[in-house]
Amino acid sequence: MAFASALIRPIVAATAIAVALTPPTSPALTGQQVVEIPVQDRPLDAGFAEIFRVGVLDGESWETLNRVVEVAFDAQSNLYVFDRGVFLSSDLRVLVFDQSGRFLRGFGSAGDGPGEFRMPRRYAVNRDGQTIVSDVRAYHVFDENGKFVHRIRPSTRSQRDLLPSEILPDPRGGAVFAGDFGTGEGPPGGNRPQPTSRPIMRLELDDALLDADTVIHAWLPPLGEPGEGLPKSIEVEGGVVDLTSAYGNSALPRALSPRLLVGILPDGGIVYSDSSAYALKVTSSGSSEAVRVITRPFRPRPVTPAIREEFNEGAEAGVMRAGAEGSAVGTALRITNFADLGPVSEMPELSFYPEVPVLRDLSVTWEGRIWVGRTGERLEGAGPIDVLTPEGGYIGTFLPGATAMPDAFGPDGLAAFIEKDEMDVARVVVRRLPAAVR
Repeated sequence: MAFASALIRPIVAATAIAVALTPPTSPALTGQQVVEIPVQDRPLDAGFAEIFRVGVLDGESWETLNRVVEVAFDAQSNLYVFDRGVFLSSDLRVLVFDQSGRFLRGFGSAGDGPGEFRMPRRYAVNRDGQTIVSDVRAYHVFDENGKFVHRIRPSTRSQRDLLPSEILPDPRGGAVFAGDFGTGEGPPGGNRPQPTSRPIMRLELDDALLDADTVIHAWLPPLGEPGEGLPKSIEVEGGVVDLTSAYGNSALPRALSPRLLVGILPDGGIVYSDSSAYALKVTSSGSSEAVRVITRPFRPRPVTPAIREEFNEGAEAGVMRAGAEGSAVGTALRITNFADLGPVSEMPELSFYPEVPVLRDLSVTWEGRIWVGRTGERLEGAGPIDVLTPEGGYIGTFLPGATAMPDAFGPDGLAAFIEKDEMDVARVVVRRLPAAVR
């Protein structure tokens, strides 16, 4: 993941300016139960037992991984590895391994036919093994054996915006939750209305046409001005192309705006954070209203000139390492479809959210524990990870450096981590978590 995208994460707010920027429906005004966790961390042991690993420098095709973009488990403890090609955006294969790491099957290929991908972007696996891949034109649905079932296409132009959305499996099956689980990027070009919220939607998977129900309208931080933070031109063979007319009214989030962090509870309830505060909103299954808000009394850091410089240096490094994906520059290239034509003439000036978000990651285990990643002392570095219950119980905290946030949780305490070895070879390591943090 590009450094720039890793930086644009949520953070805690408690200053006057933070309160002003927090969504107007605060817990104190709506009568929700508020559970405040004490500020003192209780350290947790991260000595997780390794179960198996996949990914080697040289071996069978299923043993050598290119660019692992997602991992997931099904209820049989099978591991699904979504492996993208190094060069082709359409090159995706899904590799499935059993609970001991034995290769079971692989499926998926580039093309325009049924079950073939043009530009796969998002991925999910339901507990019964149903696999969903969000492509540029449709959602592709595969059964538990990797056999293509059908494509789900948008029926209106506005629904096409759902296709690049991030997706999370519904633990009850038959659906995924989708949304812009990020900072609230505006529409890609043109003069369509700017969004006013960040919706979380539930998509049924049993129909050929997209049927989306919005379950939550999360708060949208103020966006920048149209065209702000986007490069004004791009170098191509034989000259420079002016990009300003291509943006229309497109507006980007300000740098360091709080992301929308989302996790799905085992009963289909949702836990999410949509502000700069350490405030986790918990809904019950089928409800759009938060029944509980879990907080910790951490103070936000104001964005200083030093933080701006650190962000800009990291953003430039991220652009060079990751082809601009996930950065403001990358967004500009995607908006204009000029990603392959040449380098940006100059880095754009970015406007900043006034404070650094407290939270940067959120995930939920199969048993319902909530893992909450906090922002570290430096923007690039990971911070502590809190483990909570949906009721607001505090299990403890993995201190910085103890463990990374798992890339996927599975049954019986399984957790998968996407890593690279000392030779920069991609691999996936599966470990088992102790009962207290599952």
